[in-house]
Formats: sequence, structure tokens, C-alpha cells
Amino acid sequence: MSATSEGPVPAAGPTPSAQRPGVTERDEPWSTGAPAGPSPGEPHDYRAAFRAAALPMAVVDHEGLIVTANEALGALTGTRAAALTARSAADLVDLPADARTWHAYREVLRGRRSRFRCTRRLKHPDGRALWAEITAVPMPGGQAADGGAPGQVLLSVADVSDRRELHQRLRHLQLHDPVTRLPNRTLFFERLSSALRAPADRDEAARVGLCYLDLDGFKAVNDTLGHRTGDRLLAAVATRLTDCAGRQDARAAPLVARLGGDEFAILVEESTGTEQLTELARSVLGALQQPFDLAGQRLAVSASIGVVERPVAGTSATGLMQAADTTLYWAKADGKARWTLFDPERNAHRMTRQALSSTLRPAVERGEFTIEYQPLVGMADGVVRGVEALVRWNHPQFGMLAPNRFVAIAEEDGSIVQLGRWVLRSACRQARRWQLDHPAEPPLFISVNVAVRQVWDSDLVTDVAQILAETGLDPALLQLELTESAVMGSAGRPLRALQALSDMGVRIAIDDFGTGYSNLAYLSRLPVSALKLDGAFVRGFRHEDGTCPSPADETIVEAMVGLAHRLGLTVTAECVETAGQAERLRRIGCDTGQGWLYSRAVAPERIAELIGTRAPGA
Repeated sequence: MSATSEGPVPAAGPTPSAQRPGVTERDEPWSTGAPAGPSPGEPHDYRAAFRAAALPMAVVDHEGLIVTANEALGALTGTRAAALTARSAADLVDLPADARTWHAYREVLRGRRSRFRCTRRLKHPDGRALWAEITAVPMPGGQAADGGAPGQVLLSVADVSDRRELHQRLRHLQLHDPVTRLPNRTLFFERLSSALRAPADRDEAARVGLCYLDLDGFKAVNDTLGHRTGDRLLAAVATRLTDCAGRQDARAAPLVARLGGDEFAILVEESTGTEQLTELARSVLGALQQPFDLAGQRLAVSASIGVVERPVAGTSATGLMQAADTTLYWAKADGKARWTLFDPERNAHRMTRQALSSTLRPAVERGEFTIEYQPLVGMADGVVRGVEALVRWNHPQFGMLAPNRFVAIAEEDGSIVQLGRWVLRSACRQARRWQLDHPAEPPLFISVNVAVRQVWDSDLVTDVAQILAETGLDPALLQLELTESAVMGSAGRPLRALQALSDMGVRIAIDDFGTGYSNLAYLSRLPVSALKLDGAFVRGFRHEDGTCPSPADETIVEAMVGLAHRLGLTVTAECVETAGQAERLRRIGCDTGQGWLYSRAVAPERIAELIGTRAPGA
């Protein structure tokens, strides 16, 4: 018998006592040679019991060689018992294959361990596989490793295949749903927990995905047609889900499980990204919308599906299931019979304003905020002129949050001052780094949003001066953006602060221009150097197919650009999404554009690649 392959059986050799000089048969009572006779008081039947035992056994010396084996072990290995003498017992049952097992076994041989037990899958001489429980214990009277030589060890090999098979059958029943034959909730969470327990050598970019679904109106099927029909429907649904999962081009087959009632889950343990999960959800939705024929009854059902996909790192089973449950609720609330992708921003609405407010200040100190940058592109040549700094909150529970989820709260509780100062310092430091890394290229200006409360509740002028001095950034490369409603009508301290910043050389821009007061007469008296046209005007431009949702928007934009230029102001158009919009804005005379045509907000490393080049889409 071998754990790996069968080989020739060696001929029986001399007894161990004959092979090792200085050792006599009298010294080795378990030798295969004829004993010289029992010692006084020595029992006469222990050898007979050993040889007649149905349990395969062998006596092993401290070097791991078989001293003697019984006939049961010979039958299990397909070899005469006598021929096993002097063979390595460990090789016979494949113990060296596992380093930990091999070490434990050798500790028993050396007398440093009182017992060893393991399970091995072995190959029987007749070709079938069997599971064996191998046990090694020191023989009575053997010496320990405390000064005396190690004694002999009794090794037994018990066939536990039937017991193991029964255990596996019981476990299968315990972990599978009797109606659908799918893995149940217990097995699902075992697999999910295992998928999220990243081993040390696992790729840090590993991701996991989940489609969580239930059937729309399943209760009505049970109530009107009975539970037997309902169970048949669940089994048919399980079959279609398994088929959809099996068609996935994935490194590991997704796990389909029934979590209870009409709730199912499809776990993708090695997700390749959101696209894979959304494609799976589409496939499932389409498959379930096909009618079911159940014993002559034709049923049509639909499902609502919540889709979650995220990195394994930092994800818990509880968090993933909460996100999936929330997303499934959205799918039902949005009208059912659809799939919905988890949206961190939408999920953040479920948090109370107080909860966000109470964690906002500590989040700044913990470094949970990050900044992405969106290019501002010259309309004439398509070259990146500057970038706008856009803060994001990498919330530990709800993921990446956009500014509209927390800036208003920060303004209300005053934490906008602390956050705004951090954003300003980080953005200026980054702009200076780009300048130093690309000395041969014209430097990019950095545009930073400023809340009105920052002007009232802090010394914004002092903060800006200090940050510019710290970073070494030229004031002319800093642009501060304030909303139109915040700037128009400014008087007293805010106006003095804006004037001081302008005198310092910092540029002042009015954000979302055209949606607020639009007091153009007052505009001429403010220290403003740039206007950013609200994206609503650009979206009203003529489409590529010639249609124009709002013909007046182009006329208004043309008039505003002309007036701004006469006042000495530059104009940036927001939300530029098509080449046709960009070309029209260029002809109108707009100075810079910002929008998805060129780039979304990206990491600073990506901006570094765009310095001195034409922006994508320009």
C-alpha cells in the first residue's frame, strides 16, 4: 500500500537484530526471529494477540524502521508481514508528505511526545482509495528523552473510510437545503468568512462580490397554490441560478446558496470587478423572467437583486451582508424586477445627520479624507492648465463619500474650518510637488473650494498666507472658489478678506455662476478674476444629432462669456461631456473647460501624467 504509487515489494531480509551489530534477539522481544524464551513473569500470549489482531499494526524502532508487523498490516499493504521488516513505517503511510505531521511523528520516536495521530488518504493494493487513521504510541517500558535511549513505538493503521463517509453525509445534510439541494445559510457564511480571511501570500488586490436576491411576490404563490408548488418553484429557481453561475468566466465557480424563504445569494469569491457582478445579475434577472412550467402549472416570477462588489481587504462578512441587504431593499423600493448596485453615497443617506456630524471632526484627525483632482483644460489647445481639488471622505463603513454628503453638515457644525484648512494645505503642497517634478513645463494652478463659514469663522487670509509660505507655492497658482450666493452681496469682513486675498495675488473664482443672484452690476465691484459657468447651461447645448434641448442656453452662455471678458475675467465651463459641446464653447470664446470629456476626478499620479500634454478627448 502506498499513499502515492505502488512499487516493487522488497524481499524479506535478515532480522533487525542481525542487521545491527551488538543487538540480540533477546534484547528485542518484538523481533521476527524466534524468541530465546520468555523472561520470568513475561506473558506468553501478547505476541499471539498482536499477530492475530484485525487492526493493522507494526512495532517501530527509534529510527522509524519496522521491527515486526502483523498479518493485518501485511494484508492492508498487499505484502507479506515478514517482508515489511526494516522498511520505513513513515514512508509506508506517507507521513513525510506533511512537514507538521512528520515532525510530530519523529517527536514520538524520540520519546518526546506521548502520542501521535493523523488521518491519511492511502491507496489500497486493489486500486481503491481509503482513509486511514494512523496512531503512534510508545511501547510500555520504553525510555523517554530524559537521558535514556528511546524505546520502541507501536504504530496502528485503522481504516476509517466508512466512518468518514458517514461523517461527510451528515455534514452535507447539515449544510445543505433539503428543498433546493443548495448550500444553506451555515455553509454560505463559512465560505464567505473563508473568502474574507486573506492568507499572508494572498494578492492585496483580491476582491469579493455578492448578488443577494429574493423573489417578488413569492408569498402569493404559497398562499394561492400551496407550499408544495412553492417548493417546486424554489427548486426550479435554484437550478436556473446554478446554471447562470456555471456560465461565469471566473477562476472559481460562484457559490449559489439558499439563505432561507425565497432569499438566495450568489457569492463570487475571486471577483474581477463590478462589471462581472453586474453581468451576473443581468443574467440571473433574465433567466428568472422566463416562465416556469411546474407540473402543468405555468408561473411567471421576477426577482429583486442587490449587488455588492468590493476589495477583500477591510471587508467583513457582517458589513458585506448589511450592504447587500440595503441594496436589495433599494431594488425593491425602486420598483422590483431589477438589480441595483451598492452605492456608498445613497447608503450614506441612511445615516443620521447627527451620526455623520459626530464622526466628522475625528475623521479629519484620523486621515480618512482624501483629495482627487479634475483637470481644467484650455479650450483653444486642449492642454491642461490647472486642476480643481475635490475632497472625498473614505468612510470606514460607507465607503467613498462625495462632498455633497458631508460638506453641508461640516458647515453647520463648524468642522468645515478644520477640514477646509487641511484641504487647502494638501492641495497647495501637491501643486508645488507637481511644479518641482516638472520644471520644464508651465506650472498648473490649483483651484480649491472655500465655504462661506471659513471666511466668517477663521482668519482665512492668515491661513492662506501661512500655507503658501509653508509650501512655497506662488499665490498666482492658487484659485479659491466660492459659490455665487456666497459672494454676491458680500460686505464687511467677507469682502475685506476677498480683497486681501486678491491683493496677495490669489485668484478668486465664482463657482456655479448663473444659478444665484447673477447681479452683474455688483460683479464689477468684487475682486473676482474668474467665473465658472454652471453645468446646467452646457447640458442645454445642441447635441451631436443636431437636437437642442434648450436653444436659449447657448445664447445666454455666449452673452455671459462676452461680458466676463469685457470685465477682464476668465470663464470656465463645467460639465463638458461631448466633443460637440467643447467645440461650441471654443467658438464662443470660453477659456477653459472641465468635465468627463477630459477626465473625471483622479488621483494625483494620473494628473502628473497629463502635465504638458493634451487632455484625453480634447
